[in-house]
Amino acid sequence: MTSTIKITKITFKKVEAEWYNYHNTLKEIARLREEIMNPFEEEPEDKTIVEGANSVKRIDKPTEKIATRLATHKQLKYLTEVTEAIEQVYNALPDDYKKLVRLRYWSKERKLTWDITASELHVNRTTAMRWRDEIILATIEVLGWR
Repeated sequence: MTSTIKITKITFKKVEAEWYNYHNTLKEIARLREEIMNPFEEEPEDKTIVEGANSVKRIDKPTEKIATRLATHKQLKYLTEVTEAIEQVYNALPDDYKKLVRLRYWSKERKLTWDITASELHVNRTTAMRWRDEIILATIEVLGWR
């Protein structure tokens, strides 16, 4: 049974913007991970107290602290979820659709019009836009958004 949740126009635009920003998002993820792994200011280390027979010993846990920060950082989690969804959809696309993505969303040149994009793909404008719709809707489905 397929879901009949109506996709909002805002969601469609947001997901399409994520395709445009995919490479910048990857850079942001790398920056956030670096910031978490190597914070500018050293914070006091987490210590676990272990009581022995006649002594109390403190054990540093910097690795666990970093792992926890990586796993619980909301922005990092969100950006990773979005890029993984884009990658999953992109990898499943036929070659023509992948070319549309590269031309329309990932090209460093000026933003192409739909007419130019369609011409490059050797299809009409309506077909190119239908492919775009399918790509964005597939991404929304993977993300579980509405």
